[in-house]
Amino acid sequence: MKESALALTAARSRASDFVALAKPRLNLLVVASALAGYVMAGGDLSDAVVVVCTVAGTALVAGGASAFNQVIERQSDSLMRRTRLRPVPDGRLQPFESLVFATALALGGLLILATAVNRLSAIVALATLLSYAVVYTPLKRRSSFSTVVGAIPGALPPVIGWAAARDALSQGAWVLFAIVFLWQLPHFLAIAWIYREDYARAGFPMLPVIEPDGRSTARQAVFYCAALLPVSLAPTLLGLTNTAYFVAALVLGLIFLALTLRFARTRTIPDARRLFFASIIYLPLLWILMIAGRA
Repeated sequence: MKESALALTAARSRASDFVALAKPRLNLLVVASALAGYVMAGGDLSDAVVVVCTVAGTALVAGGASAFNQVIERQSDSLMRRTRLRPVPDGRLQPFESLVFATALALGGLLILATAVNRLSAIVALATLLSYAVVYTPLKRRSSFSTVVGAIPGALPPVIGWAAARDALSQGAWVLFAIVFLWQLPHFLAIAWIYREDYARAGFPMLPVIEPDGRSTARQAVFYCAALLPVSLAPTLLGLTNTAYFVAALVLGLIFLALTLRFARTRTIPDARRLFFASIIYLPLLWILMIAGRA
């Protein structure tokens, strides 16, 4: 009886490790962005099959990309305090079985999108997966520019949703892409500043590592956040949203910019954390405002 209980506990532990490999909490925002793109493209929410398959396919591809990333970076992750207890660097999961799991997730998600939604959504999801796992992840060890490159796959989920709804990519899809792309840079730079010692220990040439005074980090955070402000208003100018969205997005963007400027001025960990948490709140709130103000 005791052996059975121990075996059940071990099985549950392994299952939770595989779940952690897919980073489900982190990928909630990915799925939300894909769903926002679907709604903003005029997708039919009453078509339960397409909606569920868009969400499931996106979630599986995102989970697969996260798992590939953790396998590739397992040695670096073992050197960082914030990542050393992940399943692969901690030895709870082996690289090969993790690769099999990552492949199964990614292929499953792509298959769902291609067969139950449309081929274009699957192609955009494949581009997201490859640019993240094949381009961005290896580049992280070579250049601080990887932060900008990594923002490309991170900005593609709303494009997946748009493609799922229209089976075409029009101007609106690229506006949503630009919003998420620009949002990610102050978000990532705040994280890099908070964990700059960890990144240095693992050998990642992040901007706060190669320029430790933080001036370049601060300038870039402000630049991208300032660029985000007018781009976030573009949906109204394109006729996708109403004036109420324009006003709300303007206020939200100014608050986000003010927090970025504060971080740029002080370059302290507390202000970096405030910017980070503000960024987490900003994007979901912007999606809510956009959907509520859809024209």
